[in-house]
Amino acid sequence: MTASDPDTRQPQSQGSPRDTDSRTRTAAFLDLDHTIIAKSSALAFSKPFMDQGLINRRTVLKSSYAQFLMLLSGADHDQMERMRTHLTNMCTGWNVEQVKAIVNETMHDIVSPLVFAEAAELIADHKLCGRDVVVVSASGEEIVAPIARALGATHAMATRMVVADGKYTGEIAFYCYGEGKVQAIRELAAREGYPLEHCYAYSDSITDLPMLQAVGHPSAVNPDRALRKEAVANGWPVLTFSRPVSLRDRLPAPSGAAVATTAAVGISAVVAGALTYSLLRRRVF
Repeated sequence: MTASDPDTRQPQSQGSPRDTDSRTRTAAFLDLDHTIIAKSSALAFSKPFMDQGLINRRTVLKSSYAQFLMLLSGADHDQMERMRTHLTNMCTGWNVEQVKAIVNETMHDIVSPLVFAEAAELIADHKLCGRDVVVVSASGEEIVAPIARALGATHAMATRMVVADGKYTGEIAFYCYGEGKVQAIRELAAREGYPLEHCYAYSDSITDLPMLQAVGHPSAVNPDRALRKEAVANGWPVLTFSRPVSLRDRLPAPSGAAVATTAAVGISAVVAGALTYSLLRRRVF
């Protein structure tokens, strides 16, 4: 999946199945937002949540503005941690059944048109070379897993939200972000026998620098300014993905459990967008 030349703008050949010992299993790890899909979950899920009264128009506008600023300046660790705290406060007590219905009706319409054709091709290329493909995302596990399955990925690792008595507790069981992603990757590599020095990783965000540094073949995809700087300094490939393609026919209908966790993802994304708006607005104005 990884292009071999620095600053490559489209994915190139990822080598042959024999580029490592034929007995060695390797993997490619891919972030989700702006790496596999063309839009952030915050912006994608804001409208259906507003239509059903879970959030208001002001929050939607904040989410849209925040994502625009994020594309310009990226996010840092402090912003992501504040988003996490705000998420736990806002989601506490929300009824899961109400959110299930919303996500069940909008899942395909939201996700299907957003997958980059280049990402799908890159995944297929890695599989052709005999590598496992792993989607690693800070989004909730049940929105990540259907996308991963549709693309033929081998594994999906994501944030896990806590639900009790039919409501969101406001707690996060596992936050798949930053060092959390690296932890998940290393645990999976230990179980599956992946030598990380022979593995690949892709992301758009500087917050995923630890993940990229954990493998032998990192690549930046549609990188923010900070990650682009790191990629250039380290001689990593820089890929540009720009062609979303509809995967409606390939995405399976979500199960009840999947819908519940997907709902949590949509909530967390919207909250993240709103908080990012307030944080970045201070920088700009």
